[in-house]
Amino acid sequence: MRVACLLLRWIDVKQTVKFYRPHKQPSGNGRRPSWRDYQVQLKRRGRSRIHRHLLLKRAGVIAAAFLVALWAINHAPDNTPPPSTTPRPALAAVDMASGPLLSKADVQDLLADRPLSDLLGKRFFIHWGDQKLAVDPSIDTTLQQYLHERLYERTSRYIAIVVMEVTSGRILAMIGFDKSNPDGNPCLSPRFPAASIFKIVTAGAAMEHCDLSSRSALTYNGAKHTLYKSQLKNINNRYTHQTTLAASFAQSVNPVFGKLGSHCLGREALEQYAAAFGFNRAIPFELTMAPSLAAVTSDPYQWAEVASGFNRKTVISPLHGALLASVAPNEGILLEPTIVDRITGPKGQILYRSGQTQENRAVTPQTAREIGRLMRETVSQGTARKIFRNSHKDHVLSQLVIGGKTGSIDNAKHDARYDWFVGFARHPESHQAIAVSVLVAHEKYIGRRAGEYARMAIHEYFRPRVAAARKKS
Repeated sequence: MRVACLLLRWIDVKQTVKFYRPHKQPSGNGRRPSWRDYQVQLKRRGRSRIHRHLLLKRAGVIAAAFLVALWAINHAPDNTPPPSTTPRPALAAVDMASGPLLSKADVQDLLADRPLSDLLGKRFFIHWGDQKLAVDPSIDTTLQQYLHERLYERTSRYIAIVVMEVTSGRILAMIGFDKSNPDGNPCLSPRFPAASIFKIVTAGAAMEHCDLSSRSALTYNGAKHTLYKSQLKNINNRYTHQTTLAASFAQSVNPVFGKLGSHCLGREALEQYAAAFGFNRAIPFELTMAPSLAAVTSDPYQWAEVASGFNRKTVISPLHGALLASVAPNEGILLEPTIVDRITGPKGQILYRSGQTQENRAVTPQTAREIGRLMRETVSQGTARKIFRNSHKDHVLSQLVIGGKTGSIDNAKHDARYDWFVGFARHPESHQAIAVSVLVAHEKYIGRRAGEYARMAIHEYFRPRVAAARKKS
């Protein structure tokens, strides 16, 4: 404010000196102005000086108010506690005999600000109030490193590989590549069209709701991988193909599954089994992830699209793909995945332990065994047979029971093609089993396919275990 007043005083002095020099201000005709002209000019300039003075005075007041407000903001006390000091119950004051303290929701809060890379290695530490906690991830670091070194990124937009232990839901590997985001990991993102891997859901629903089995006879007209409305008609002529549910699943025949969706299942059954397999609801996990979506409308043709996977609106995450693959070898149970084995306190007390899950049954054990039969036929005679050819000659794969489901679809711009493989592998003697989910988004050229990554993951995981089993025998 003082600076503004000094500026006004200086301007007044300059204007006064200027106004009282009439002999240096000639009129338009070159003569000195008369006394009357000089008085008129003086009044006009006086009004202008007053207006200028008022304007500058107001500007000074506004500037002073702004400076005072700025000083007040900068010196105001901050009463908001930092996030790291959010009060939590003291660990020492809690009775540990009652069991672990933290739920999955609590662990989500604890890990919300941690980078995903921390969970893809060995033990790390976090702060819980003023105490230091140890977090032990479930990742198999040897398998994680092996698969990461074999990523073929040159022709891919996205790569996501998830390996999960079937009996416990423990995540053993979670490798991700995102071309547009080097730090991203698409394994938890439900933005990818499910394509034909949704046929796992449809097959389970058809067996229970429509009383079908893997050997049930079915028919279709036209090509296998198209889905025209004319192909949904129940007609039987010389162009009609005879097949079974198992063969249709293995060959991924869209018209067969489209007819199951539009004529047999309908909206209510599709919604019911989509939810049973984990769609349209949150999946309990230690990391926050959005739900996979399977929207079903009142249009019968849209039921056919959903049931066959012939649409881009049914979306799923690669992690959820591993859950779908685990239903068959896990007797129809949809697992709750976990990536944290345990969290321990400063004195070694266990605050969280994985494995405390509720039973979420997707289908009956009998239906699960039938789905497993469909998935094994996909590997032996269907769309995944080329990936696993000569498996009987491999000293590791020949000892395993392997099943899977493939899927592929272009994105909306047709500049990337999503390539899926979800499946399971089980060792009959040791009963060890894993579920594998792989997504690759190929760009202009197709590099390493999803099924190839899955084969490598299965082989590497079971290689030492098969060798150990041989030594015991």
